[in-house]
Amino acid sequence: MVYLDNAATSKPDEECLKRAEKFLYEAYYNPSALYAEGYNIQIELREARKNILALLTSGSNYDLIFTSCGTEADNQAIFGAGRRGNVVTTLGEHSAVFSAVNELKRRGIEVRFADLNGDGSVNVESLLRLIDDKTSLVSVIHVGNETGAVNDIAKISAEVKAKNPYVCFHSDGVQAFGKIPFKLTKNIDLYSVSAHKIGGIKGVGALIKRKNLIIAPYIYGGGQEHGERSGTENVFGIKDFEYAAVKRYSAIEKYFDSVRRLNDLLWDRLDKAYFKRISPENNSPYILTVGVDGLRGETILHEADDNGVIIGTGSACASNEKKRYSRVILACGITETTADGILRFSFSPENTEKEIEFAAETLNKIVGNRKKLMA
Repeated sequence: MVYLDNAATSKPDEECLKRAEKFLYEAYYNPSALYAEGYNIQIELREARKNILALLTSGSNYDLIFTSCGTEADNQAIFGAGRRGNVVTTLGEHSAVFSAVNELKRRGIEVRFADLNGDGSVNVESLLRLIDDKTSLVSVIHVGNETGAVNDIAKISAEVKAKNPYVCFHSDGVQAFGKIPFKLTKNIDLYSVSAHKIGGIKGVGALIKRKNLIIAPYIYGGGQEHGERSGTENVFGIKDFEYAAVKRYSAIEKYFDSVRRLNDLLWDRLDKAYFKRISPENNSPYILTVGVDGLRGETILHEADDNGVIIGTGSACASNEKKRYSRVILACGITETTADGILRFSFSPENTEKEIEFAAETLNKIVGNRKKLMA
């Protein structure tokens, strides 16, 4: 089976799981307990926090709040920082942000959506026009989960702060973390990440927060995570996240280049008579999105699965919305005919050229046969 839906989730790294296993069976103590064993677990959590922060920051200007996933991290950012005036975001956001800001709207906060460019990146001029002295929060996705378009959030956040220095700037970095070489800059206040996109397990994420920035907790209770996220910490998952992140970053540029070659190879081998490229040329190499006019992407997905190739049709989370067309793809200016046939391929450093060649051959055959039946 060839797995090309790594943007939805990735295979857990066995080496990292093995290292973290002791926190299930041996060092299983509650980190909030007062006895020595609990305190030792608290030290392990501090180590994980420090090591993950070091991957994205150059100094000690940030804190990290462990969460249950990237969605929770996004929600804490949105509901914790978007509490007054208006909130500005983009039409290209993951549903974790898009649905959260729409809930803000129902609660009486004005929400403004910036337009997208044709490649799925945010139209920066549109974004800046929406910001005024009452804007409390701006949220811009780092790497679009549906097209792989990369937003230059270092530059965008600086332009946002130049217009309103009191704005809190958040970015959903789930599809960038561990994939795009990048360091947080001073104008980025909040950044969401997730473990299971880079070889960690599901059920762990984090919200990285600029020090001295005060945001309201999203979950209340026992006051864990310095009072910023209550709930007994998933120590096994957090340590596995730490190990997977450090391992991925140890070769992030090598993986970036190798995955780019796989991305280019797949696009080169797909029949251009059938497949239309949606992803921009300078997108994240980990995502390639194409469209097939006249066919449903879901139909191709199921037949590909039957033939040994697992792919996506866009955001896995959005599949629960039961909508025929992706709102993000339509916001790029793509016609409904093409939007109906969207396919998203997302890669892992573990994929091979042989797998990519097989996937291209399989997809060319599936789509070619269906096109002939329609003729």
